[in-house]
Amino acid sequence: MKSAFASLKAYSGLWLLLVAACAFAQQEPQYTQYMYNTLVINPAYTGSTGGLEANLLHRSQWIGIPGAPRTQSFSIHSPYSQMHDNIGVGLSVVNDRLGPSDEIYIDGNFSYSIPTGINGKWAFGLKAGAKVLSIDWSRGRFYQEGDPLLNTNINNRIAPAVGAGIYYYTDRWYAGISVPNFIRTNIYDDIRESVTSDRLHYYAMAGYVFNLGENLKFKPAALAKIVSGAPVTVDVSANFLMQETITLGAAYRWDDAVSALAGVQVTENLFVGYSYDYSTTDLNKYNNGSHEIMIRFQILPKATRIKSPRFF
Repeated sequence: MKSAFASLKAYSGLWLLLVAACAFAQQEPQYTQYMYNTLVINPAYTGSTGGLEANLLHRSQWIGIPGAPRTQSFSIHSPYSQMHDNIGVGLSVVNDRLGPSDEIYIDGNFSYSIPTGINGKWAFGLKAGAKVLSIDWSRGRFYQEGDPLLNTNINNRIAPAVGAGIYYYTDRWYAGISVPNFIRTNIYDDIRESVTSDRLHYYAMAGYVFNLGENLKFKPAALAKIVSGAPVTVDVSANFLMQETITLGAAYRWDDAVSALAGVQVTENLFVGYSYDYSTTDLNKYNNGSHEIMIRFQILPKATRIKSPRFF
C-alpha cells in the first residue's frame, strides 16, 4: 500500500508540473510545423497547391514525462480535376494520445476558390467527419482495484464534427481563419483529469515569402489559437529556403517554447521536415524537449499559377 501511495505521489507530482506548464489546457493537438500541415487546421487550404499533396506527421511532446502528448496526422488533398481546379477535396486523419485518452479525428475536406486579380484567390472550406474518444484509466491513474474514485473506461465514443475556414493566397503571401469544429463534445481534460465538454477553437494564420536572392527565400509566418476562457496561444516562425532544397528556421511559441526547424527537398516530389522544441517554462527541468517529423509528397502539374509550392 505504501509503495502504491509513493508511486501515486511521484506520478501526481509530474502531472502537476505538466498542468502548470499547460495553464491554457491544450484540447486540440498543436504543431510546430503548422506551415506544412495546414489542412488539419483550415479546410479552405484544400486543393490550394494546385496538385496532389499528402502529408504524414508525428509529434512526441515533452519527452521524459509520463502521459505527455503523442500525435500523428495524415492528410491528402488535391483539386477535384484540371477542369474544376477551383474545387478542392481532401481527407485528414489525426490520432492524439494524452495520458489515458486517445482521440481520433477523421474528416472529409472541401473547398471552393474564387480568383481575384492575376494571382490571388479566395478559398472557402468546409470539413465534416467524426471524433472518436477512448479513455483507459489504467494508463492514467494508480488507484487500487475497487477504489471508488476509479473512472469507467470509454471505448470508441463517436461524436460528429463540422468545421469551416477561409483562406486567401497569392504567389507571395497567405492569410486564413478557421474553426475546425463547431460542435462541442466530450474530451479528456488533462488539468481536471476527467471527461468534460470542450471549447470552440479559433485559428488565425498568415505568412509572406520574400525573395532575398536568386537562390534564397525568407518566409515569416504566424499562427494564433484562440480558445474561449483561455489565453491566446501565438506561434511565430521564420524559415529560409536555400537553393530550392534546404530549409532552415526557428520558431517561438509565446510563453511556452523555442524551436529549431529544418527540412530537405529530397526529390522534386518529396520533402522531409524536422523540428525540435525546447521548453522555456520550468517544465524544461523535467523533459528532454519535443520532436516532430513530417513527410510531404506532392505531384504538381507542369503549368500552375500557384505560389512556390515548396514553401507554403
